Amino acid sequence: MSLIRQLWLTIIASTLIAFLGSFAISLVTARQYLEYQLAVKNNDNAASLALSMSQLDKDPVTTELQIAAVFDSGQYSLVKLISPTGKTLMEKQRSGALANVPAWFIHLFPIESKPGYAQVSAGWKQFGTVEVVSSTQFAYGELWRGGIKLAYLFFFSGLVVGLLGTALLKRIKGPLHAVVEQAKAIGQRNFIHLPLPKVPELRTVVKALNAMVGSLQTLFNEQAKHLEELRRENLLDKLTGLANRENFLDQLNNVLRGNEDLPPTGSLVLLRITNLLDINRRHGREATDDLLRQVGTALAATARDQHGAAARLNGSDFILLLPSVEDPEGAVKHLMGALQALGDTGWEDISGTWHLSSCPYLQGQSASHLLARLDQALATAEWQQDEVWRRADNPIDLPLTNHGEWKALIETALRDKRAKLAEYPVQAFAGGQLLHLECPLRLGAPTADDWLVAGKFMPMAVRLGLTDQLDLLTLQLVLERLTEESPAMAINLSGESLRSPQFREQFYKTLVNHKPLAPRLWIEISETGAFENFLDFLAFCHLIRPLGCHLGIEHFGHRFSNIGQLYQTGLEYIKVDGSFIQDLDSKPGNQIFLKGLCGIAHGIGLQVIGENTRTQAEMEWLEKLGFDGVTGPVLA
Repeated sequence: MSLIRQLWLTIIASTLIAFLGSFAISLVTARQYLEYQLAVKNNDNAASLALSMSQLDKDPVTTELQIAAVFDSGQYSLVKLISPTGKTLMEKQRSGALANVPAWFIHLFPIESKPGYAQVSAGWKQFGTVEVVSSTQFAYGELWRGGIKLAYLFFFSGLVVGLLGTALLKRIKGPLHAVVEQAKAIGQRNFIHLPLPKVPELRTVVKALNAMVGSLQTLFNEQAKHLEELRRENLLDKLTGLANRENFLDQLNNVLRGNEDLPPTGSLVLLRITNLLDINRRHGREATDDLLRQVGTALAATARDQHGAAARLNGSDFILLLPSVEDPEGAVKHLMGALQALGDTGWEDISGTWHLSSCPYLQGQSASHLLARLDQALATAEWQQDEVWRRADNPIDLPLTNHGEWKALIETALRDKRAKLAEYPVQAFAGGQLLHLECPLRLGAPTADDWLVAGKFMPMAVRLGLTDQLDLLTLQLVLERLTEESPAMAINLSGESLRSPQFREQFYKTLVNHKPLAPRLWIEISETGAFENFLDFLAFCHLIRPLGCHLGIEHFGHRFSNIGQLYQTGLEYIKVDGSFIQDLDSKPGNQIFLKGLCGIAHGIGLQVIGENTRTQAEMEWLEKLGFDGVTGPVLA
């Protein structure tokens, strides 16, 4: 039973008890007072009538007129003249129902009108005795009206108290509801702090819950920090903080293996500091290490600007992976400028000691072949000495080559809805049930019978500012499929789209119009898109989550240090990037990292799904490490 209902029942019961007590006491007291007043009145009126009759003639006519005059006033129920011998000489009596007074009330509170007596004299002799009894009709009427007024008074008083109590409870209910939601959020591993309410009792509860949330967050952050240190130890170069060789090759192979979420083309840039040993001999180990850290910082900045990855392959070799960048000239010039700027920090002799090579890549190519081409081009640049950057170009068959053609294709697809959804199963380990179908968008290619995967057109859509329209089209297509009673389906949204408040509002309105379908819709954003636009991502989560959708992050793992931010998003799952899963059965470092990742993710209520899983051995290891589900070619 709700607090408001309990309050009203308590007020009604209290008011009723108070009313009945007051009603009984007040009416009994009033009845006694009225009976006393009637007795006094009867005696006074009897004396007055007797005195009047004693002074007049005692003939029957005069006597009757005297008695009738008193009786006809309507205030008496009985006026009687009795002889000294007890014989009734004359009597006037009235009886009748009491108007507007219920019988139960008369029965419950009977009023007794005691007769008044007085002697009538005839000279020195007694003529008789007058008996006067006043009518109780008026007394009952007053008593009944007093009871009604008392009932109204208690009714309206109880109503006012009830309304005030309800208003007070509603005021308290807000902080109380917030406390309940905080408790629910903690149960769902979603740690939120509440402002302290003004109500002292609730203030104590909120303080305790906030303290518990703080303790849980501290514990969670310590675990995440420990696992991040483990990740850095196994996957990153200790000196520069860039990816190590093994980690980079995993990322490169993941791109080349044909993941359609990733751009199918891009560029690789190899940097070599050719006289590192000489620099180390002349400047010392500490100074050389500082130089390498600065070079790593420059590479990381270039990779971040291009949404790529940077790595240190060995002591003097560094590499950039630039997805969707067919011509790396801009990135190379940016990097060269950063390296030349090292001369301003005391490294005047660094100029001319480094060389670069670059080559484009295409999904399906061999990583070893690409690295060999880069190394050959770099060797040529070193041999020629005056050539700092050497291209190792090879022709790549691209469907379109310029912005205008891409813009025309995408806008035509949007206008004509020349788009469709692919379907890839995501399977749970528990029972082998289907979690959902992952449904990336595909657009019609220039050739009538071909379809472009998202990795081909999305990079250009980002540059053209068309991702929001493509994402809304994806939502429309998936809602049409869900209307057909298909299994749960997942769509990928671009981080660039989330930056637009108009997109978020339009997405929300569209989903509200199809709210019954929302629980079967899974929505995921890439790790890069989520963390680079975190405030927009957080606003989107808070807007969409109440509708019942499942929210998640895909390609997760490279920014694991940001996992502490996820507790406030209300996410339900993460999909771990395939580069961590490649050849998992032979990589103990990745096994340790992924096991710890699962433990922390489960600690904040996240399901963990493995992406781009290709072999049965990889799949078996995912299940051993605690993953909840899997997707990739292994399910084909």
